[in-house]
Amino acid sequence: MSAQLLMPAMNPQATVDQSSGYASEEERWDAILRRDKAADGAFCYGVRTTGVYCRPSCPSRHARRENVGFYDSGAQAEQAGFRACKRCKPDQESLALQHAKAVAQACRLIESSETLPALAELASVAGLSRYYFHHVFKNITGVTPREYAVAHRAGRVRDELQRSDSVTDALYGAGFGSSGRFYEKSSQLLGMKPRDYQRGGQRALIRFGVGQCALGAILVAATEQGVCSILLGNDPDELVRDLQDRFPNAELTGGDAAFEAWMAQVIGFVDDPTLGLALPLDIRGTAFQQRVWQALRDIPPGSTASYTDIAQRIGSPKAVRAVAQACAANALAVAIPCHRVVRNDGALSGYRWGVERKRALLELESEKN
Repeated sequence: MSAQLLMPAMNPQATVDQSSGYASEEERWDAILRRDKAADGAFCYGVRTTGVYCRPSCPSRHARRENVGFYDSGAQAEQAGFRACKRCKPDQESLALQHAKAVAQACRLIESSETLPALAELASVAGLSRYYFHHVFKNITGVTPREYAVAHRAGRVRDELQRSDSVTDALYGAGFGSSGRFYEKSSQLLGMKPRDYQRGGQRALIRFGVGQCALGAILVAATEQGVCSILLGNDPDELVRDLQDRFPNAELTGGDAAFEAWMAQVIGFVDDPTLGLALPLDIRGTAFQQRVWQALRDIPPGSTASYTDIAQRIGSPKAVRAVAQACAANALAVAIPCHRVVRNDGALSGYRWGVERKRALLELESEKN
């Protein structure tokens, strides 16, 4: 009997799953060549000359294409006579999935704790070293454990303030063991005093100005924490009404000389996003929204990413629709560059301030790079 007949049987044509994201053999082979971690779990491949099956991301030297066949699962590959690679261990959970579960467990611990657990405690729960856990957590969520805790607590406080008649009840409902600890950070969490936030921004001072930029009318607003709104449109009055709707009881006032300098810098930045914006931002949103918005800020000028790309970057590959919703909720045009997010085919999709503005921004950035 020849050695070749001892190798596992191959029938690659019958094993291509047309419903997966890697429907064709060409797409699967390309994923292998790129060692695409996103393809792990979607399929595996067997190498006839070694009798071993691997994950698409296996770091081992690539086999020759004619010796490779594809299987929808490790079970199928084993039924065909292949054994699991000892390097990438395709018969076990992928490292990415193990990390995702560890981070999810750490997030639950953060969310259920009154105070932020020590990094060592979170790393121990995840089964990782402190340094590696911190790296993995930020890589998956887009924020550090501390930033995640702050964003989560801020979201809970806002929700409780909207539901409760008592600020004290809202604080305890959000998990603060003492009001003193909360009031120390209330300005950072809310941008104003909690009672003012509960009353729709009553007595909160928001400076704003309306002007013109290359994209039409622009409104810039800022709290004590930083720029909280950059709105674009055709009708200045409509932009002001948008701001009033967000804080119906806030004190809206025209900016002073210092604010006018801020506004000039924002307008210059909108006209040329490659300049960057060296101003503090008052960014308010849920922990998920902040993860998305941070991922958007990591897209360099002149580049684009799809909603699917962003979902994968924040470690939530199935949350494509939620990513789109977070983009739509962005109130800081250009500063949080949701205009750099496009469809998977590269086509422009919805934009809060109009697709034409989105196209103009991308064309401007392309010209500058």
